[in-house]
Amino acid sequence: MQLPPKVTERAFERLAEIGAGSDGQALRVAVEGGGCSGFQYDIRLDTPAEDDLILESQGEKVVVDSVSLPFLQGAVIDFTEELIGARFTIDNPNATSSCGCGTSFSM
Repeated sequence: MQLPPKVTERAFERLAEIGAGSDGQALRVAVEGGGCSGFQYDIRLDTPAEDDLILESQGEKVVVDSVSLPFLQGAVIDFTEELIGARFTIDNPNATSSCGCGTSFSM
């Protein structure tokens, strides 16, 4: 059974703060080949597409395309604020290793 990714309330709150939903935008989380570990995350604001999985709360949406979905089973999409800056993060149980940049991983 495939578990869809989970989005934290903090991530949805951040999307609401930046007004993504009111602009018709969603946070797109995709997985692409490349990066220093084999795969990399592509996280950006985008409009939802037909084959997207849509995770919705507080009027905000996070979308994952059907190709990226298997790589993100059971992952947690969060928003974190640290000294180095604020960003959306992904805690992915499928990744066997990741690199220091936090956007690249291998399976």
